[in-house]
Amino acid sequence: MVSWYSALNFSLLLLILISPSLEGGRSSCQINGPCSLAQDVQDDSTTWAVLVAGSNGYYNYRHQADVCHAYQILKKGGLKDENIVVFMYDDIAHHESNPKPGVIINHPKGHDVYAGVPKDYTGESVTTSNLYGVILGDKKSVKGGSGKVVNSKPNDRIFIYYTDHGGPGTLGMPTSPNVYAKDFIEVLEKKHAAGTYKEMVIYVESCESGSIFEGLLNEKMNIYVTTASNADENSWGTYCPGMDPPPPPEYDTCLGDLYSVAWMEDSERQDANGETLEQQYKTVKLRTYNHNSSEGSHVMEYGTKDLRLESISLYQGFGASNVSDAIIYDNNPMGVVNQRDADIVYFQRKYEKMKEGSQEKTEMLKQMNDIKNHRSHLDTSVDAIGVRLFGSGNGRLVLGSLRAQGNPLVDDWGCLKSMVRVYETHCGVLTQYGMKHMRAFANICNNKVSGAAMEEASVAACSGYDQVGQWSPLKEGYSA
Repeated sequence: MVSWYSALNFSLLLLILISPSLEGGRSSCQINGPCSLAQDVQDDSTTWAVLVAGSNGYYNYRHQADVCHAYQILKKGGLKDENIVVFMYDDIAHHESNPKPGVIINHPKGHDVYAGVPKDYTGESVTTSNLYGVILGDKKSVKGGSGKVVNSKPNDRIFIYYTDHGGPGTLGMPTSPNVYAKDFIEVLEKKHAAGTYKEMVIYVESCESGSIFEGLLNEKMNIYVTTASNADENSWGTYCPGMDPPPPPEYDTCLGDLYSVAWMEDSERQDANGETLEQQYKTVKLRTYNHNSSEGSHVMEYGTKDLRLESISLYQGFGASNVSDAIIYDNNPMGVVNQRDADIVYFQRKYEKMKEGSQEKTEMLKQMNDIKNHRSHLDTSVDAIGVRLFGSGNGRLVLGSLRAQGNPLVDDWGCLKSMVRVYETHCGVLTQYGMKHMRAFANICNNKVSGAAMEEASVAACSGYDQVGQWSPLKEGYSA
């Protein structure tokens, strides 16, 4: 006869050996931290993921490659397609410039990461409003796409990954308007108030990505964030032509972004136990700083930092390192390019390969010159507005001034949007390059400049600008 003591021990052994499934009863235990057996058994949460590539155009190949790679990691980690929402324009895989039609890679020796990726929101349905609706689980507000939303419950976890161009206080989207920090934070606050998640982790790849959360994200919302850069520096593209390590010679564009490939290649190396969010943050921070070089950025963290002790597997899936073709990277410095110059790298590479004297080479040269001229126009017009508003000695100083760490970019976000619209009306859309001037418009607001004064300064600075040309907001849409 089995004693009650032996039976109890046997029952406890069974409880310890039973491993909760990812969708049904995943563990909330923390690596190297306390773990209640009762908590382990009762945790029946689902992990949701929202993956966003905020750009289009083949020269921005890397952003969709990043998102496709992230999907493969989550999928192989055990997340179901019904719980993963993907935003990407989907104009890269079958683009005429793609040397391998239907294939996207995120590493020079990488495998195809495009196969099987859900087409939830593509083309013109990759919008800011759809992103907000998806996060909030609001099916009625979503227009186009699959209609899939994060229909999460109080005990669920959410992982959000965004990659694209950005600027102070803003993240790009392929269909205007862009994401503005205050609006995004308000969406997170609504999600928190609704009580439809337990914990959330957000990874953001863009220039000045820290400015999206600096001074804005409440630390008590159970949201942990890391960003590719602080509030006033660039992020970087990598695996680019002519750099080390380079993409295959037939590729004319960057394959990935430094922060993004750092976290994903780290995730792929983990076993079923994985590492903590804090450990991944430290690993990614070191690699993204790129050996203390000027061609690297400072990975930042915001929000509820107590979550750092949790395993990345709770948000990215278990056992991702079982992937047989996971990339093993070395720790050498990475060849990189400023995110805002990656398109020039692409166009220059294409131009060099074209036949001398050909019509296509002439057209490519014109396209590159048009881009450079518009960039010059953006820079000089913003400078001219600063001079007109604050004087020749103070204009550039005021527009570029930084607030103390911990303070948001601007006090009045409505004013910021208004100033951007006034500028774009008279001077053309900012484009992914001109997003770097968002701090200038924020400082115009912080210095209490009136809308009428901004209008007058913009008209004066851009009086000779072609308002119906290629970069007209009537054609491209307003970014605010």
